Amino acid sequence: MILDSFYCEESLQDGYSFSPSGLYTAPTTDYTREEAQEYTRNFPNVTKPEVFGMHANADISKDKKEVDGLLSSMLLTQSSEGGGGGGKSRDEVIGELAAEITSKVPTAIFDIELVQRAYPITYEESMNTVIKQELIRYNRLLEVMFDTLKNISLAMKGLIVLSNELDEMASQMYNNQTPSLWKKRSYPSLKPLAAYVADFEEKMNFYNGWIDKGQPNVFWLTGIFFTHALLTGALQNFARKQNMPIDLVVFDFEILTTDDENQFDSQPEDGIYVRGCFIEGAIWNYDIMELDESRPKVLYGVCPIMWFKPSHKDQLTTYAHYECPMYRTDDRRGTLATTGHSTNFVMTIRLPSSKSETHWVKRGTALLTTLRE
Repeated sequence: MILDSFYCEESLQDGYSFSPSGLYTAPTTDYTREEAQEYTRNFPNVTKPEVFGMHANADISKDKKEVDGLLSSMLLTQSSEGGGGGGKSRDEVIGELAAEITSKVPTAIFDIELVQRAYPITYEESMNTVIKQELIRYNRLLEVMFDTLKNISLAMKGLIVLSNELDEMASQMYNNQTPSLWKKRSYPSLKPLAAYVADFEEKMNFYNGWIDKGQPNVFWLTGIFFTHALLTGALQNFARKQNMPIDLVVFDFEILTTDDENQFDSQPEDGIYVRGCFIEGAIWNYDIMELDESRPKVLYGVCPIMWFKPSHKDQLTTYAHYECPMYRTDDRRGTLATTGHSTNFVMTIRLPSSKSETHWVKRGTALLTTLRE
């Protein structure tokens, strides 16, 4: 797709521009080979992203990725021994960190039986099945967190043997990395440890609110462990309500005029309101209600609340749009789970846009349900 801008008939025209600013233009057709070579030598020494149709922010993303890779490589060479001096030892730091994290996670797992009595599984309401399955998944993660945090605290005090797994976890905690032992049972996340714990706290508050106050008017997509279950539940509710095969039901999308969930005092009649998405490679323009160019040095924009409206697949609304992929993390890759779903890719969403789809593809525009920070 990038090469389409170069290998085209228009590139043979005098003054054809390869970039919006006109910095990169094709030499005139009457140039000799030597003159054309000299002409191209006058281009900037450092190639700017615009020549490939990318936004200037692509340079920031590239540099950030290189720095992250460099720092990760440096951490691999770090010694596990203390550096001496009058500061706290490595074991003391890890022990205090484990105690701090322990104080922030729930003191017990969710009571599934109690939740199931409050939200019984019925034919008419698939969301009750969703919350039960979600809490089961979070309970598995909580059990691992309880067990490993307790053991790491005892190991740092010398009360139990420091196994290889606990030693690896200690190093990861010391380096502000999310432990691998947690990731095996966790939702996809690229956050460092401190941000992961803060995000986990927010997720627990979301589900406690759902349990105590009832189904939310606006679903926080970031907090959903298995995103596909929530979306399938919304489709299933509509299909059963309309007595329609679920294979014929798909989502239509309506982008709303706010990202403030407090402005919604009820759920939609059909479908769900969704919040918590971020736009990478673009922003949402509320004035024209469509995708717009990113602001300089701003890598992510907040996506407005979206109404996922179930509809018969032959009755979708038509408008100029970009088929925007949605991912759970900005890693933009995943594996096929046993459920048949990707562990990272969620779905494509039609976002209104007056620009061509090629324009946004070159900018790598996508929706993310969570960020690294």
